[in-house]
Amino acid sequence: MNIITENISVKNETLTLTNQRAIYWKRENALILSDVHIGKTAHFRKHGIPMPDGVLQNDLERLKQLILYFKAQKLLIVGDLFHAEANVDMDTFQLWLNQFEDLQIVLIKGNHDRLSKNIVSKFDFEIEKELEISPFTFVHEHLKKHSEQFAISGHTHPGVRIKGKGKQFLKLPCFQVSEHQIILPAFSLFTGLNTRSQPKDSVCYAFTDTSIFKF
Repeated sequence: MNIITENISVKNETLTLTNQRAIYWKRENALILSDVHIGKTAHFRKHGIPMPDGVLQNDLERLKQLILYFKAQKLLIVGDLFHAEANVDMDTFQLWLNQFEDLQIVLIKGNHDRLSKNIVSKFDFEIEKELEISPFTFVHEHLKKHSEQFAISGHTHPGVRIKGKGKQFLKLPCFQVSEHQIILPAFSLFTGLNTRSQPKDSVCYAFTDTSIFKF
């Protein structure tokens, strides 16, 4: 896995954007990510929709490599860690977690994080509706009430649409960065891209396997 990085300065903090759909915050030794959607492929299979093998395993392997690369001690997951009801993907995730005994995980709940308290209690992490770690507020969906804070959010699965020769177009995931917020790309590769919604005056940091581009 190729990890490409680009540092940006936000509120006098250095944040490291990566082409693997996560941010590293050095001060907190934390990885920040959103929209993992664990359980999505199993949910679709349950309803008779064929899904490719290894989607979740690939996402979790990428996350493992990021943790090892940065030597991160904390995960800040900005919503939609889970996709829907409990299914076999929860067992896969639990087994994956066992290799990181000292890893602190904080989940800021998203609209898909609707598992029962009994299921969630099996995972040893904190759950918050919103989280403030100065100078940032972490929330799944950015709303008007967050406009006075610098919010780091997810939810919209942002992407950019790049026009090529002729009528060819290329869609890439991106980080959307503006004066008061950062919107994270969906961490899971098994998500669509929203190329139509972009905050006013925001800059997009799109990426491929080998590069990060600023638009």
